[in-house]
Amino acid sequence: MKKYTLFLLAFVLHIFNTYSQQFTDQVKTFVAVKDSVIVIKNITLIDGTGGAIKNNQTVIIDTNKIQSIGDSSSIKVPSNAKVIDGTGKTVIPGLVMLHEHMFYPQPFENWFSVGQMTFTFPRLYLAGGVTMMRTAGSIQPQTDLNVKKWISEGKMTGPKMHITGPFIEREGYQIPELGFIDGTSEVAKLVNYWADKGVTSFKVYNHITRKDLKICVEEAHKRGLKVTGHLCSVTYEEASDIGIDNLEHGFMVSSDFMENKEPDMCDPFEARKAITVTPEKDEKVGALIKKLIQNNTVITTTPVVFEPYTNHEMVPGGGQEALAPHVLERIKKTYQRNINKDSTTTVRFHKNMKWVKRFSEEGGLLVAGTDPTGAGRTVAGYANQRTIEILVEAGFSLPEAIKICTLNGATFLNQNKTTGTIEPGKTADLVLINGNLEKDIKNIRKMEIVFKDGVGFDSRKLFESVKGKIGLN
Repeated sequence: MKKYTLFLLAFVLHIFNTYSQQFTDQVKTFVAVKDSVIVIKNITLIDGTGGAIKNNQTVIIDTNKIQSIGDSSSIKVPSNAKVIDGTGKTVIPGLVMLHEHMFYPQPFENWFSVGQMTFTFPRLYLAGGVTMMRTAGSIQPQTDLNVKKWISEGKMTGPKMHITGPFIEREGYQIPELGFIDGTSEVAKLVNYWADKGVTSFKVYNHITRKDLKICVEEAHKRGLKVTGHLCSVTYEEASDIGIDNLEHGFMVSSDFMENKEPDMCDPFEARKAITVTPEKDEKVGALIKKLIQNNTVITTTPVVFEPYTNHEMVPGGGQEALAPHVLERIKKTYQRNINKDSTTTVRFHKNMKWVKRFSEEGGLLVAGTDPTGAGRTVAGYANQRTIEILVEAGFSLPEAIKICTLNGATFLNQNKTTGTIEPGKTADLVLINGNLEKDIKNIRKMEIVFKDGVGFDSRKLFESVKGKIGLN
């Protein structure tokens, strides 16, 4: 009997150690809920599948998994559960976002430059409901790999991360943080070096050649890894036919509509001009969308970074409170200088949203991200919430918008069997929001608790912890 008791105790301890996450004191500061059994009752549920919104629902979490979901009037609540009353609140899956970065603009005089946000951005992403993300290009890939590891070990606060290697690019834009290849012969070496280090994808950039891309895709695919691109010198159609997995920024950087485009050459000004003048329903647009869908090429929409300078918001999503004073002052000056000055930007922005919606409606896999670069108006966390608002404003239904930012991202990352939707058996990655998103999509900004692997983090406390620090670290 004694041996049986000792065996049972050892088994229980093994199960506890297997599923109980250990955190440093610094991380524990942000943990709001860490019970083995958690019940969130009386909620409105948007489950991430794209299906109908359900009211008066209860979600039961056991350890780090979603155990069951049902109507609050009939579901049986475990007696040992931590019960959270979600009356008037909404639960959505944790966001899975695919164009994120760990860096932020730090321009100097006439130089565009970026700086690593090692400590602030992971907190902001989690605060904004992101439980899983891909860094779509790194300037410090080893730093990103370290942060990923330390988050998984409970030493830092942030989402689960999929790391993309350094940008694969030829010299064109003078951005000092980018590495540049001198020729195609360097591509395979770069891919295999960083694949050995643990990155899971690669990103090609504006000035690569078709041959560069072909080698990158071949080498990455040999290892079961994926390639995405912010393109210019290579068209979307060319990249799709070569076998690229993903294209960034919707159609905003496509050079496919230029007349007499020179192969392997980037002219971003002509490319933008061509998008501006191409009719919304031009047959070339339809043909390109059909080609991308046939080739299973995934599109990432990043509307926040392209949001026009209008009277809507200086920093989309309200992220100005996170900015260091000198950064906020710079952005204010830029905003005041540009507000309502460029109608062509607005034309491209709205046309692009119609094209990505068409791509999605015709069967393409549309995912989302924020790209916190550009002029600095895009801030991690805040921008992720704003992305969902923009999708709804562009005509996507609320369930569709949530699905794009959850299940679709998980599907691309091959994580959809474990996360991306709120279903029994899946990992408890979900967000409790204080408000009804159907009544006002801006309630997405009222996130209270972000559950990652069944542990609830205090969204507001995370946001507050980095106020005034973006641009510093």
